[in-house]
Amino acid sequence: MSDTDLVQPFQLDIPNLRGRAVRLGPVLDSLIVRHDYPPVIARLLAEAVTLAALLAGMLKFDGVFTLQVKGNGAISTLVADITSQGHLRAYARFSPEQLTVLGKTPTAQELLGGGYLALTVDQSGSTERYQGLVELQGETLTEFITYYFKQSEQIDTAFQIAVRRDPLQGWQAGGIMLQRLPERDKALDDDGWHRSRLLLDTVKERELCDPQLGTNELLFRLFHEEEVRVYEPLALDDRCRCTRERVVGVLQTLTADDLAELTQQGPAEVRCQFCARLYNFTADEVTRLRGDSPGPEQPLH
Repeated sequence: MSDTDLVQPFQLDIPNLRGRAVRLGPVLDSLIVRHDYPPVIARLLAEAVTLAALLAGMLKFDGVFTLQVKGNGAISTLVADITSQGHLRAYARFSPEQLTVLGKTPTAQELLGGGYLALTVDQSGSTERYQGLVELQGETLTEFITYYFKQSEQIDTAFQIAVRRDPLQGWQAGGIMLQRLPERDKALDDDGWHRSRLLLDTVKERELCDPQLGTNELLFRLFHEEEVRVYEPLALDDRCRCTRERVVGVLQTLTADDLAELTQQGPAEVRCQFCARLYNFTADEVTRLRGDSPGPEQPLH
């Protein structure tokens, strides 16, 4: 397996902490560049993808994990989701007008304004959904999520992530997440947790993003005295779940007037927010969706 576009689970045996490391390269670049986002939006979305991959790696689930941030600033929506098979999607919705009044390097808090962070797990074949919500507290996405774990889960959690755009290789990212196992005696493990946090803080951006530095080599550099143990990695892929059938399902939730308005200027066009794939529907196809076609129903192509 390539040493990029993967999630590497690991454990530190001495302080008994679990962790995940993620490396992103071509997959991240393809997720970002298809949308032609302004650099500050692209960077924040790359951070969201990195954090989503780290967080999902800590969970045992069969379905979809979603990291979503809603704000009332220049960015109104930021979404990154990942399936249990490692399929990633992401998109951002923003106001170019509001973005122009911000500085060259606004923080996540300045871009999003007030709002909330939502972490959601949808299990395959089940109507059950787990969702945790927390208001945005801090300056960065990492701080938002750290606050979530402190307030909602009460689990000691630490992150180091880095994102960069290489002139030749495009967007790259890396991250490491540490978490104290909840069943352990907190008083006995404070020294190990503190020591591991200090070691994590020493990692450099170039080490996290450098595809020439193996993920396991990086973990050994940082945590060899903690007896780091690695497990089977999960390969990551840029793969959207949109289909024409799913789009039809969304259109069928619209009113007849809304559907009629879609074809006033010609065939209806629906673009997936995640992968930017365009789906076209003729006026006749939309009429059949409205349920008022005089002839027999025909299948959508």
